[in-house]
Amino acid sequence: MIKSLSTNPYSDQKPGTSGLRKKVPVFQQKNYAENFIQSIFDSLEGFAGETLVIGGDGRYYNREVIQKAIKMAAANGFGRVLVGRGGILSTPAASNVIRKYKAFGGIVLSASHNPGGPTEDFGIKYNVGNGGPAPEKVTDAIFDRTKVIDSYKIANVADVNLDVEGSQQVEDMTVTVIDPVADYAELMESLFDFSAIRKLISGGFRVVFDAMSAVTGPYAKEIIEKRLGAPKGSVMNFIPLPDFGGHHPDPNLVHARALYEIMMAHDAPDFGAASDGDGDRNLIIGKGIFVTPSDSLAILAANAHLAPGYAKGLAGIARSMPTSGAADRVAEKLGIGLYETPTGWKFFGNLLDEGMATICGEESAGTGSNHVREKDGLWAVLLWLNILAVRKESALDIVRQHWSTYGRNYYSRHDYEGVDSDAANGLITALRDKLAGLPGKNFGALTVETADDFSYNDPVDKSVSKNQGIRILFRGGSRVVFRLSGTGTSGATLRVYIERFEPDPARHDLDTQEALADLIAVADELAEIKARTGRQEPSVIT
Repeated sequence: MIKSLSTNPYSDQKPGTSGLRKKVPVFQQKNYAENFIQSIFDSLEGFAGETLVIGGDGRYYNREVIQKAIKMAAANGFGRVLVGRGGILSTPAASNVIRKYKAFGGIVLSASHNPGGPTEDFGIKYNVGNGGPAPEKVTDAIFDRTKVIDSYKIANVADVNLDVEGSQQVEDMTVTVIDPVADYAELMESLFDFSAIRKLISGGFRVVFDAMSAVTGPYAKEIIEKRLGAPKGSVMNFIPLPDFGGHHPDPNLVHARALYEIMMAHDAPDFGAASDGDGDRNLIIGKGIFVTPSDSLAILAANAHLAPGYAKGLAGIARSMPTSGAADRVAEKLGIGLYETPTGWKFFGNLLDEGMATICGEESAGTGSNHVREKDGLWAVLLWLNILAVRKESALDIVRQHWSTYGRNYYSRHDYEGVDSDAANGLITALRDKLAGLPGKNFGALTVETADDFSYNDPVDKSVSKNQGIRILFRGGSRVVFRLSGTGTSGATLRVYIERFEPDPARHDLDTQEALADLIAVADELAEIKARTGRQEPSVIT
């Protein structure tokens, strides 16, 4: 069946590689989701008879859009759809299914770490055949198509039963409902020494994992409790809920505060972790210590060889530009490549596909490897457990030893959420205008060494990505970075990254915000944050 569109709701909304994200009521408009899905299909070639993977994080409106996507895939000529039971597939699990079954691509329904519910956030994104987010040439084509699309194709059939595994027919297309956890759990067991982790846990090592009422609940329940033997109750908030139980499913020290308090108590478990709405981010907290995402990336890279899947060593390490330089010194010591990319997992995909990097990470708590083409929250947790099992030391001791060997990068991110878009863009424009005059300028004891708007030359496809974040680098290894984030659905989020390198072990126990106080003050002075945004303090500090 072909349905005509009377309106075009997309002309001013360009989807990024994280897909199109808007509030649920926006997606519930007549033809809205259908328009975007058809625009995806219209922007692809050669998928007749091929396999499409569909799944999401279980947030509100997930099931309804899955039904639309299945019927439209049938009408557009796909031969098979693989969909997670209950409509569930974490983002890294969807990437794995695409890769394992050699699917043409996949539609992932998620708004990542954003809140869910009838008036909250929803998203649709397309992943290509390597399992990773669609590159810009694809998302640009999708956007261009949304401007002119006037009809969509959809099968006029009953809804598919998403709760029973097995195959069903939708016109000429086979729909197979799969166990959303099994393939992913099998992959994890091939990478990590589950026997060593089981022995660690059976010896009394206590683990707590907060799934935040989001998609990783079933995965963590199966792997951490059933396969690794952690006591029942070790996985908290393990049932995925359409509104995430009212939680904001972002694994940071604000939204995962309950976990933090558990891990800071005198009778704390040995290791705590969390993941986000769609399962691609992680939070790591040892007994008495929060491990920053940047430190976690560096420590995982330095110790990855202790896990069977990485025993042969790493080809290279890639990090997003705002991520601290902690991983750089690991790469230098290992004698491997270090790649600094813009924020966005697609930039890692090229490096992974070419075998240039093995482990990648973003400061926003996204870490992963070449096992899939998405960041993977539970993977990071399991690699930490593997390292702990082999080294037989606490997370606190491992972190301190790492700092002693490589030096410490004091690091913090200040998020100003929901800032007026015009004010946020004005702030960035004003900063750009100042860059040329900053080198050599003194701010107290701080002297600017270089200042630029980060540009990336992709070593694989030779593409150039400009204006990826403003960097102010000071002598001695300190820096401040400013960029606007595109992960929200209302207003703009200004992210300010503050970093100081401290090589002296005698100065590794300072409070992070105190250690960064002068840089925080300079960041506000340079960008006029309070004056331009009206915000007296960040919404979130991590």
